[in-house]
Amino acid sequence: MTVAPTEIAAPPPRRKVNILFGLTLIGLLAFLWILLGFVTASFWTPLNISNLLRQGAMTAILALGQTFVIITAGIDLSVGAIVGFTSVILAWLLQAGVPVWAAILITLLIGVAIGAFHGFGIVKMGLPPFIITLATLTSLRGIGLLITNGSTINIVNEPFTNFARADFLGVPSLFWMVILVAVPSYVFLHLSRWGRYLFAVGSNREAARLSGVRVNGIIYLAYILSATFAAFVGVLLASRIAIGNATQADGWELQAIASSVIGGTSLFGAVGSVHGPLIGAFILATINNGANLLNVNSFWQRIITGLLIIVIVYFDQLRRRRNP
Repeated sequence: MTVAPTEIAAPPPRRKVNILFGLTLIGLLAFLWILLGFVTASFWTPLNISNLLRQGAMTAILALGQTFVIITAGIDLSVGAIVGFTSVILAWLLQAGVPVWAAILITLLIGVAIGAFHGFGIVKMGLPPFIITLATLTSLRGIGLLITNGSTINIVNEPFTNFARADFLGVPSLFWMVILVAVPSYVFLHLSRWGRYLFAVGSNREAARLSGVRVNGIIYLAYILSATFAAFVGVLLASRIAIGNATQADGWELQAIASSVIGGTSLFGAVGSVHGPLIGAFILATINNGANLLNVNSFWQRIITGLLIIVIVYFDQLRRRRNP
């Protein structure tokens, strides 16, 4: 006897642990801001805070899309390349005279198509997520460079480029985009049956299938969301830097994964949230910002990020051993 999909539920969340972990992340972020306020003279300047929020906002949206995939025990290595590629597509469309709204819509639909391609490769071709998304990463970089002939495409549409530089109620518009994405994402992940299905697939794919969950459809959905979020970041990046460049966002996929993991998402699947990756992204943005202000070699920023990932994944493994 099978159970109707609507009856599927994710493993009961450990609310107290999740709340404590979230408060710990917020405390760490607050500590970093206070510390940098003491050791640097320019951290608390309006210009620096605005730049930090703008940079952290794009990483946060990428990390949130990545989280949907990681919850299903997958990975998406292509998000940085999607950002660069879609910035090129958007710039090319605007240069061709396509209205801004239509260019943005087409760009987002390209993100949907890329995510669907990833789902097809995993579900129908049986390719590991690592391989299909790595192949896309390489291919999109190459296609973007072919389109631009290794150069960049300038964006001269001032209303579009001014958006990323503008503030609303004293807060950068890019940060408002995080809220715009985070609210429906929270409803989807934590309050809808589709979110429960993501956790169920990540916990035990075969058990979810036997319980009536359309596992293949959920996998498609996760990768479509991840790629679409990346395409949205491509739009925001193009607005911020006013160019389309295929080499932009190099390494951002690692920033997205790191932000998600720092925020408590388990690389083994079935554990994740909306708020964790967002806070994790701003923790990384703060570390990078502080390192720049302190004139720390940029290579140390990558080392610190790598060490954070090792420590958090190690403790995640310990947790899984104690609570199999």
